[in-house]
Amino acid sequence: MNLHRRTFLRAAGVAMALPLFDALVPRRVRAAGAESVPRRMVCINTPLGVHPPYFFPTTAGRSYELSPYLEVLKDFRDDFTVISGLSHPDVGPSHDSNQSFLTAAPHPEQRAGFKNSISLDQFAAERIIGQTRFPTLTLSCEGYGLSWTRSGAPVPTDSWTSGVFARLFLEGRPDEVQAQARRLADGQSILDAVRDQARKLKQDLGVGDREKLDEYFTSVRELEQRLAQADAWSKKPKPKVDAQPFVDIQNSTDLVGKTRLWFDLIHLALQTDSSRLVTLQLLGTSGVPPIQGVSEGHHDLSHHGQDPAKIAQLKILELEKMKTLHGFLAKLRETKEGGESLLNRTMVFFSSNLGDAGKHSVKNMPVLLAGGGFKHGQYLAFDENNHPPLCNLFVSMLQRMDIEADKFGSSTGTLTGLHASG
Repeated sequence: MNLHRRTFLRAAGVAMALPLFDALVPRRVRAAGAESVPRRMVCINTPLGVHPPYFFPTTAGRSYELSPYLEVLKDFRDDFTVISGLSHPDVGPSHDSNQSFLTAAPHPEQRAGFKNSISLDQFAAERIIGQTRFPTLTLSCEGYGLSWTRSGAPVPTDSWTSGVFARLFLEGRPDEVQAQARRLADGQSILDAVRDQARKLKQDLGVGDREKLDEYFTSVRELEQRLAQADAWSKKPKPKVDAQPFVDIQNSTDLVGKTRLWFDLIHLALQTDSSRLVTLQLLGTSGVPPIQGVSEGHHDLSHHGQDPAKIAQLKILELEKMKTLHGFLAKLRETKEGGESLLNRTMVFFSSNLGDAGKHSVKNMPVLLAGGGFKHGQYLAFDENNHPPLCNLFVSMLQRMDIEADKFGSSTGTLTGLHASG
């Protein structure tokens, strides 16, 4: 069997993309060393922020003590850097700062006359276009996203995992794709249709690539099961209770379920090298999330007014959010590519457009950068009133993707204290 750069398994009107096997990487690329490896970037915004005292450590440096939220990620201490004090200059306090999260365009809070600029992912996509089937994936749990074109127009956002899954992994005539979607709903895996081809392919692969194929198929099955479960619940009637109505999972309250599902899909997209640039907007709604111990809306809890009872519930909610991030990082670290982990080749930027949601403050944005081959394991603490712009971090991230850029948005250079590992 001949292996080409992008190999598919085809059956029943479906074409299934495969991982980036070592056997598929041209020898000249493998010989070129670390600078030629595919590097990726995932940018995640949690629009209602995180409670600062539970996120930021109390001392800077490499020997910092983990905060309650970072304690959830203790397994990855050497795989991430936490940063405080950063923000976008000339972006005022407002939920509208979400529009400038990846652009740094000034004064979105003024609304009238505001014109956005290109977002970080789209800037990068212009320079690596053609390297993947999808230049970028712009994803959202609630309808509006993070990506903007060079002219300042919003990039259309995908809000349904099933549609993105079909676009990424199902190919054929519309009726064939619909038929496969029905089979998935009935519990029949895509893998059932390509089983014989997969068996023959496996015989031609080396040990490392065989393990990668098994790992990939396991991920596909897990995601199929989650999609089927979500679809099944969306079709069941809600029970009648004497309480405020909850929004079904297909809408806007299940922060944990929707986030985990998107992370599973992003992992598959990166694993198959379908895209190297992903943005994800997490939930930031007023609805009550289905989390034990949480009885008030997410938005209200984030605007807690220092009420201890609300802060206690907010902590429960945000700890669950951090657990979903832990699961995502674990999948990336467990996935191997070219002798190293997918996490080492993927920058995961986790932050919020708000530093303190209760005050609508945009200062001291919570920033966690994981993976990507940086020298991690540290806490960089900057003075929120005298700090480099957040865009300096963006320039460092662009350069780590081997993109020649010394300026983006409001940047003045790269971020001091952040260095690549090689």
